[in-house]
Amino acid sequence: MTTHLKTYFTHSRSLAIGAIFASVGFLFGNWVTWIPYVKQKFALDDAELGLLLLSLPFASTLTNPLSTVIINRFGMRATTIWGLAAMAVAYSLPVNVPYLWMTSAGLGLMGIGIAFTNVAMNTCVTSIERQDGIYIMSTSHGMFSAGGMLGSALASVLMGLKISPALHIAGVSVFVLSVAIIARPIVMSIHEEKRTNEEGAKFAWPNRVLMGMIAISLCTNITEGTMSDWTAVYMRDVVKSNDFFIGWGFACYALFMASGRFIGDSLIPRYGSRKVLVAGGMLAAVGIMIAVLLPHTFTAILGFGMVGAGVSCGAPILYGSAARVPGMAKGAGLATMNTFSLAGFLAGPAIIGLVSNALSLSFAIGLVAILALIWSFLSSRANLY
Repeated sequence: MTTHLKTYFTHSRSLAIGAIFASVGFLFGNWVTWIPYVKQKFALDDAELGLLLLSLPFASTLTNPLSTVIINRFGMRATTIWGLAAMAVAYSLPVNVPYLWMTSAGLGLMGIGIAFTNVAMNTCVTSIERQDGIYIMSTSHGMFSAGGMLGSALASVLMGLKISPALHIAGVSVFVLSVAIIARPIVMSIHEEKRTNEEGAKFAWPNRVLMGMIAISLCTNITEGTMSDWTAVYMRDVVKSNDFFIGWGFACYALFMASGRFIGDSLIPRYGSRKVLVAGGMLAAVGIMIAVLLPHTFTAILGFGMVGAGVSCGAPILYGSAARVPGMAKGAGLATMNTFSLAGFLAGPAIIGLVSNALSLSFAIGLVAILALIWSFLSSRANLY
């Protein structure tokens, strides 16, 4: 079951693109742990925080349709490297700026970087798989989750040690920029496949098959968005964890997500995409209910870990399937699915914030368990490639 991991980590191009995935996750993991700090800094309630968190996915959703155009104009390789570099620079803004509108603008810039980098690096993965005859999509997404776990754990520890946010974030930005510089020569060695004029390079309206994937992705994205944006707040405000454990809910979620993705390239071919997605939805629902019904530090961490395991193979399966939808240009299926499914990330934070403000954060997060069951049901009937 781990043979593919040996192949992955001894294959230079897989490892280089994996470092890009890990760096994006590392940036994100650091950011989500500082969300409670931003909430406290600007004295925001849950509804206001939810609206602020819209800035990143809103910008990402608006610019996502342009990703295929950018990739076809500048190439998937250059877009991957420059997108990561732009994210590293933009990351330094949201926590450090003195005004709320600047935090929102910084998140928007991060969202734009994510839109371009996300599609470009996943397109690089599908090209490597096709050119070298290996399966690396799930493991690459595992690298993203591993980066998120390390970023969140690091930020949590440094927060507990009362390290200056400005110093911490500057160090993270410099580190990620260094990764982009080191990985660039290898990423640029990936063959940039030529496309005919008939293949096109435009955003495409989804067909029936792609709509099925989008429906599932909406559910998985809302689940992922909720875990990313609200676990640290939940750990502080509901569980009442001390500073050292605030980031560990997300860290455990990312750890189990990474573990699931690292074995996904072996698991998915063995059991099939549908079965893996169905089981994942049920496991995520159980994990959410454990965290909500037993709001203690270690039970909440365990519950969030189960959610990570459940959602782990969702994105690799759906990204890979969307990229292989017959009759669509390279990157077009992926970009189209992203544009629609990112509505989950767009609406999720605001909905959770509004429901939390009206009722409670526990109730709001508990609603996500229903979405997990819905994605489990839809997956049993979806067409996947």
